[in-house]
Amino acid sequence: MGLSHEGRHDGRFAKRVVRDTYDPLIQALVAVANRLPKRIDPKTGDPVMRPLSDKNILLGVCGGIAAFKAVEVLRLLVEQGARVRVIASANALNFVGETTFEALSKRPVCSQLFGPNTNAEAIGHIEWAQTADAVLIAPATANVIGKMAAGIADDALTTILLAVTAPVLLCPAMNSRMYQHPAVARNLQTLRHDGIVILPPDAGELACGTVGPGRLPDPRRIVEKLAICVADKDLSGKTVLVTAGPTREMIDPVRYISNPSTGKMGFAVARAAAQRGANVILVAGPGHLADPVDVEVIRVQSAQQMAEAVLARFDHCDIVIKAAAVSDYRPIESEPHKRKKSDASLTLPLVRTMDILKTLGERKTRQILVGFAAETRSLQANATTKLKEKRLDLIVANNVATESAGFGSDNNTVTLFYKAG
Repeated sequence: MGLSHEGRHDGRFAKRVVRDTYDPLIQALVAVANRLPKRIDPKTGDPVMRPLSDKNILLGVCGGIAAFKAVEVLRLLVEQGARVRVIASANALNFVGETTFEALSKRPVCSQLFGPNTNAEAIGHIEWAQTADAVLIAPATANVIGKMAAGIADDALTTILLAVTAPVLLCPAMNSRMYQHPAVARNLQTLRHDGIVILPPDAGELACGTVGPGRLPDPRRIVEKLAICVADKDLSGKTVLVTAGPTREMIDPVRYISNPSTGKMGFAVARAAAQRGANVILVAGPGHLADPVDVEVIRVQSAQQMAEAVLARFDHCDIVIKAAAVSDYRPIESEPHKRKKSDASLTLPLVRTMDILKTLGERKTRQILVGFAAETRSLQANATTKLKEKRLDLIVANNVATESAGFGSDNNTVTLFYKAG
């Protein structure tokens, strides 16, 4: 999600946040805008946040049927602005040709250290290892996992891996029985002990017809996990709770009161906090967004359920960011069966739901509390009033009536108001 601040993209905003709040933890909210490399969207002029921008990434591809997914992983890495060099095993090239990898990476593929086709890129494998910001092995076969665990270096990929000091993310993909074999489990445990980060495979139907664990995770989740591996961990040891999405207040089993919130903002903030090393809890209302990597996600439906989930965890949090669009009212009674329509008008008695943000403001001791204000008019007046009444440290206000911003948009224009003025 892109995030802009009234057109201010010159770096002054980050300094102002630290000075006004006296606590850099508040930057968890604006990590995507202030602490990560920026690229400008040519259509909107807004900064597009790409955690992997300008990073040197080695993409190792092993010889399995999942090698075709490495093409999409490579595309996403390049889209993020990473400089990617592909190291493919000989067997990998039986599934995807060098030309495909070279066309996307704009760099030669390294597949062997010696032989008639050896090129300068292969000879410079030590330089590759020394300049890498991270290494991603996707897919990682049982064969290469075994070699890595034993310290064997008999091809370009395994040789380079022994010289790497940067973070390594390993994504196993293989037949279920192979993945569950004691030798593979033992090798993976050895690699974990050696500091290798392992993204477990998904479960499902495999190419061989087996159903079980062994599928390479979705390429977007792989890239998201890699971003976590390379990001600065300046929120390590801190617990950040984020709420996201709408709530639903049931009228009857098929009708409810809600709003157009999709949860994109809250999910983006939770993802940014996780990348920076925080222990992140995401309390999310109904929606279709995938769970962010390395985030504890609690799914709820109603405002009451969200209140219970947040209040139960509030005392153990350092930062709470209330990005959810919680329903202000609910029906006094929810019918157990569907209301049948008639020609008569309908009056639906409503009652206020708990004001979660105000309750947190009353209870907070050491926590930093961040609220959101979705407005259609008098943005500054309404936001600053809410900031004071609910004892917030920071409030994020946006005009949801603005075209190409607000609910459901991948971009947003917000104004931030601080307790310190």
